[in-house]
Amino acid sequence: MSAALDDVLGSEQDYLARARADLEMMRQQVLSLDVQGGNEVSAQYLSAALYHRAQALRDDPGTTLFFGRTDHDNGNRWYVGRRHVADPQGDPVVIDWRAEVAKAFYQAGRNDRMGVQKRRRFGIEQGAITAYEDEVLTDPATPEKKSQILAHEIERPRAGPMRDIVATIQPEQDVIVRAGIETSVCIQGAPGTGKTAVGLHRAAWLLYAFRDRLARSGVLVVGPNESFLEHVNAVLPSLGEAQVRHATVEQLVVTSPGGAEVLLTVKGSDTPAVTGLKGDARMAEVLRRAVWAGVTKPAEALVVPRGARKYRLPGYQLAEIVEELTNRGVRYAAAKDMLPQRISHAVLLMMEEAGDSPDDRVQDAVARSREVKKYADAVWPAIDPKKLLFSLLSDPTVLARHAEGVLTQDEQQQLIWARPARTAGSARWSQADAVLLDELTDLTRRSPSMGHVVLDEAQDLSPMQLRAVGRRCSTGSMTVLGDIAQGTTPWATPSWEVTLEHLGQVGAVIDELDRGFRVPDAVIRYAARLLPSIAPGLNAPTSVRDSPGSLRILPAVDEEERRTLVETSVREALAELGSIGLIVPDSQVLAVAAQLREAGIEHSVLGPHGAELDGASGAPDPLSLRVSVVPATTAKGLEYDWVIVLEPTTIAAEEPDERTGLRRLYVVLTRAVTGLTVVHQKPLPEVLAR
Repeated sequence: MSAALDDVLGSEQDYLARARADLEMMRQQVLSLDVQGGNEVSAQYLSAALYHRAQALRDDPGTTLFFGRTDHDNGNRWYVGRRHVADPQGDPVVIDWRAEVAKAFYQAGRNDRMGVQKRRRFGIEQGAITAYEDEVLTDPATPEKKSQILAHEIERPRAGPMRDIVATIQPEQDVIVRAGIETSVCIQGAPGTGKTAVGLHRAAWLLYAFRDRLARSGVLVVGPNESFLEHVNAVLPSLGEAQVRHATVEQLVVTSPGGAEVLLTVKGSDTPAVTGLKGDARMAEVLRRAVWAGVTKPAEALVVPRGARKYRLPGYQLAEIVEELTNRGVRYAAAKDMLPQRISHAVLLMMEEAGDSPDDRVQDAVARSREVKKYADAVWPAIDPKKLLFSLLSDPTVLARHAEGVLTQDEQQQLIWARPARTAGSARWSQADAVLLDELTDLTRRSPSMGHVVLDEAQDLSPMQLRAVGRRCSTGSMTVLGDIAQGTTPWATPSWEVTLEHLGQVGAVIDELDRGFRVPDAVIRYAARLLPSIAPGLNAPTSVRDSPGSLRILPAVDEEERRTLVETSVREALAELGSIGLIVPDSQVLAVAAQLREAGIEHSVLGPHGAELDGASGAPDPLSLRVSVVPATTAKGLEYDWVIVLEPTTIAAEEPDERTGLRRLYVVLTRAVTGLTVVHQKPLPEVLAR
């Protein structure tokens, strides 16, 4: 190491030590604050807030407080990191990566320097600065060089299946991350382009830039499965945000819109055909008809006694009131609540014509009177969404009344339960039924809207599921993420325009990420053999990785050799750095987990069997184990340094049709960050065997 280089590194390491000391000072200041809340409840609330603030200011010795620096024309120098750090005078020592001034670190280039003379990236190992790399932007004649520190960070082995990319955000990604809160964006991104990470970083940036607004309305991340959400929950805190709600669509629709109570317990299941039908957008019209069919057109007059007099409202006037409320565009229950007030207002007008001078108290009293309430309940009865759905799925006559002209008779027959339960409370509801109930509940009372929703793997959701997510940000914005080629449901979306229409986000900006940072070239080229069969209109992403990665195809002549190849491949991966995902057909999860236990290889199991098997073996936190047995249907959204795929043909065959099976296989093959090993006894699918 040259003396000059050594001096620069020494200076930067000194600055890091100063930043660490300033961060500790900030934490001690928080801990030293005297809690004076005025009352016990306020004091407890303030104590909790200060505790969480102090925890957020803890230093992580495994990393540095900053990963880059920009030197500007005006003499300013900014160190960019995961959190803001200030000195005792309040001047910034490290700026949060989400701050406006940090934008230049990610987006400045020779064509638009944004006032930056030099950008410096730091090489980091175990919390220490070990290298630096300068990029001078003031000389356009200087050829651009690929950042080796950036490449090293992208290809660095992972401690878990997902991590933040705050130090490696690319300009095209940063533009999406910093899109304004009023803007909804839809990102088509092939495997490894960082679309999920971009969505999470966008959530963190929005919470930073619009904290007051989103503190009231909230941010929601919707993912494909529990395993995915566990890793999301590990990424967001590293970006400085822990107060983000996250859920699967399945979790969203079984609770009340506010999440306070469980509306439905899923105990049953549907065939793929029935699931697809219940997820069809036409079901929204059937449900709308069923709700509003409860309203009857008034025919009889209403007589309202008031003191010594009686006021008679004719049927035609009451019918006009009901028609106006029906066409008002409000929810069923809200309109029902308005009806007594509208009736009482009409009575007040009659009272005024008779010479009286009624006030608002009189109007409220008339609205609450027995005669008005009884009449309103008869014309506009209350609806129990669960009982209404029960009647639709158990009574062919009721369904036919509301589905006429929308569903065919054959489709109606498919929806009717073969053996209906006696009551709604004892019915064996399916997950698709929960989505229908969510729609009915919203038709009755409007669902609360979040400030922003991040929806990942959106291509897999049915129209009715998309409507369920969309209504949760009816007054907010969305970040929609996915890859049409990874659609692994029979009802996967044909286009993003269709998806956005069902979400209620027609005006969203559609963008594409096509540079692959995660999947190495050898792996993406192998998986791309499937694209002509599963998504003819899409091109394979371009890998920007320096390392081509490794690809091994290991055929076995019998089951015994296959077991040996699996165990050997896992042990070879354990000899390297990084996480290991053993992705297997769902039907073989238990058998493969048992094999690893017999071999003495510690592992976690993702998916439905995970908690049961981990608990039985007394395993530690699954995220602390390097080897994960991953059911193929759980792999979406996850990534591992080393991926071992068992029996691709079986993985594809366990899906309901060939296209969905090959799309599932495409997802599975593109989970690898460093190397992919395919172990198979059955012949590979023809498109991979070529």
